[in-house]
Amino acid sequence: MSTIRLDLEEDLAALLQTANQPVQRTARELIVLELYRRGSISSGKAAQLLDMSRWEFIRHASRLGIAFFDMTEEEWQAERLQAETV
Repeated sequence: MSTIRLDLEEDLAALLQTANQPVQRTARELIVLELYRRGSISSGKAAQLLDMSRWEFIRHASRLGIAFFDMTEEEWQAERLQAETV
């Protein structure tokens, strides 16, 4: 594991401390969530990085407003039509 030192302004550090967990854990979670939201990592990789099951991560991200399915309306309709023909 690599260690990175990150200087934070006092205001930001204080906000991270309000999460009732160590600042390092909060920062790690926020980084992983953002990488997942951007599509840089899979839900499985995100779960692994946060030491939780894939389904726990998906539920956690969903509660925070990060959708598991990221489809346009047209993509969703195509998926639905394909499922109906099976």
